[in-house]
Amino acid sequence: MFYVKNVPGWERAVRVVMGVGLIGASLAYFGPTMTGWAVGLMGAMAALSGLFGFCPACAMVGRKLEG
Repeated sequence: MFYVKNVPGWERAVRVVMGVGLIGASLAYFGPTMTGWAVGLMGAMAALSGLFGFCPACAMVGRKLEG
């Protein structure tokens, strides 16, 4: 494995739900504008960090899972 998971299970679920919500909001409210692309990209990154269990920003500040 190339990375160590640093996001707990409950937060992973929240990240996936919020990421899908952001992607839906970018499609429904903003469309193919610069804002829509930015919101969609943020949603995709949140959903992917939830699916993989690894957040690069959390790794940079040294966050680790307890246990």
